[in-house]
Amino acid sequence: MIVDSALYRAGSRVPVDCGPDEFAELRCGVQQPGDFVWLGLHDPTAEELANVADAFGLHPLAVEDAVKAHQRPKLERYAESLFLVLKPLWYVDEEDAVETGEISMFVGADFVVTVRHGAGSELTAARRSLEAKRTVLDHGPSAVVYAVCDTVVDAYREVMGQLQKDVDEVEESVFSPDRTNDSVRIYTLKRELAEVRRAVQPLRDPMRKLADGEIDGIVPESAPFFRDVHDHLGQVAEVVDNLESLLSSAFDAHLARISVQQNDDMRKISAGAALVVVPTLIAGVYGMNFEHMPELGWLLGYPFALALMFGSSGALWIFFKRSGWL
Repeated sequence: MIVDSALYRAGSRVPVDCGPDEFAELRCGVQQPGDFVWLGLHDPTAEELANVADAFGLHPLAVEDAVKAHQRPKLERYAESLFLVLKPLWYVDEEDAVETGEISMFVGADFVVTVRHGAGSELTAARRSLEAKRTVLDHGPSAVVYAVCDTVVDAYREVMGQLQKDVDEVEESVFSPDRTNDSVRIYTLKRELAEVRRAVQPLRDPMRKLADGEIDGIVPESAPFFRDVHDHLGQVAEVVDNLESLLSSAFDAHLARISVQQNDDMRKISAGAALVVVPTLIAGVYGMNFEHMPELGWLLGYPFALALMFGSSGALWIFFKRSGWL
């Protein structure tokens, strides 16, 4: 569906005499140098996007990618327009999970078409923020590209903040004195970080090119803004690497603690078995009832055997206790 459509002139939004779905009429409002149209779509059908493509002259291969919405972040040029794909992320606190959407951007000399997929990829706030910055919006379609990229990368930073808290909780649990099973959560967090990496890493090269002013169709004056986005994206990539390293170390520590705990358990089991085996050995010897067995006819033989059993068990218990086995 169409979320919003607007005509911008000299850094301001201007009223139009056409409906939001009258794309050709909307584009005809571009009359002065610097005028451009920003059309926002959310989960459009193939027919809706085809109508937009006819009005703005979008390349069919790019339109196909925007409809399928299973692309990796990339920046491509088709004829006189750019095609940029971003992967917005958002954190679902109830599930400790990172969800992924997709934003496809068609950028021409006098238009920007954004196609969003996913519930957490809204751009209304980005549009309002950009409309409040007239000097930035005066850069035309380049300003829209910057605003969308900045919004997406800022969301990455928020997601990483949440994942940082989860990793801290895992580390605290792994090194706590309680016996915990953290392997499942560690694996889940590594999967979430892999999801973030798939969104962040492919975007670094397009952002670098935009920051260096290497892309035709993006005004050079917007390069400092893209450098800021590229810097934030690099920070996110560094945090991803650090968290992955911390999780790997936490998993190794978790396995080491399990091994130590198993060794402690085996020592306690062995000590407990020894406390039972020695009295059993004594009882077995005295239970053979040979005719010429020493102490067999002795009046104090039975108390002596019991005392020997308890004494040997007590001596073993003291020894194991001092050795730390019990």
